[in-house]
Amino acid sequence: MSAPAILELDELSVDYGRVRVLDRISLSVRPGEVVGVVGESGSGKTTLAKAVLRAVDAATGSRILVDGRDVTRLRGSGLRAWRRAGAVQYVFQDPLRSLDPAVSTAESIVEGLRIGRVPAAEASRRRAAALDAVGLDEELITRLPGGLSGGQRQRAAIARALVVEPRLLLLDEPVSALDAASRDRVVQALIALRDARGSDLAMLVISHDIGSLAAMSDRLVVLDRGRIAEDGPTRRVISRPEHPYTRLLIDSVPLIHTPRANRPSRAPVRS
Repeated sequence: MSAPAILELDELSVDYGRVRVLDRISLSVRPGEVVGVVGESGSGKTTLAKAVLRAVDAATGSRILVDGRDVTRLRGSGLRAWRRAGAVQYVFQDPLRSLDPAVSTAESIVEGLRIGRVPAAEASRRRAAALDAVGLDEELITRLPGGLSGGQRQRAAIARALVVEPRLLLLDEPVSALDAASRDRVVQALIALRDARGSDLAMLVISHDIGSLAAMSDRLVVLDRGRIAEDGPTRRVISRPEHPYTRLLIDSVPLIHTPRANRPSRAPVRS
């Protein structure tokens, strides 16, 4: 019997005015699973992320369950308390949106712990564990974020999310703004994180880059104009796509490397 889902979207719809941006999306993310959501601009990917975070309101009849709790029902102080608990952590496409450019990267990483009044020794332990998980050296985080490369900043942003020990990591276009070398390091870090954390953490990775998702995800969900065009194991979706839109996305990438096994193990590159 499989473990209960950490995240379950049940008939999720989102309207912007009279325009339906997401239309009856149903998907689940289970412990230890990495689910990739892919689609072109305008497909509804970012709106899906915002809905999970309760940054936009879902339409009537939608349900968003985190560890079995329907968070669409939360309002006011209940919603604020749920957000502070940190079960779901969001990693921005631009890490400078989460890393304060005026303070050291180290301070930015533990900011959430400081606000939560986590003792200094425990905060230091969590920071070290998070940095190790993303393959980032301690000496680098003494710098301001502007003194890091794009890939280093993104890994620091992921570490910042990890220190609060979330159940679900939600990453929105985590590699799209990076050069090829930095992109590969971040992808490797996410693969290593998946392998190391196992059932303690699930990830929902949103991207238009199907090649990167092919390398790191267990399951691939293809969004087309607000609806799910295809949902299945990544290897099957890449090798035998069932929907013409999926084939179009795959054909737009010169070469896609799929994982050799369900749990590839690649150590993150330290730099």
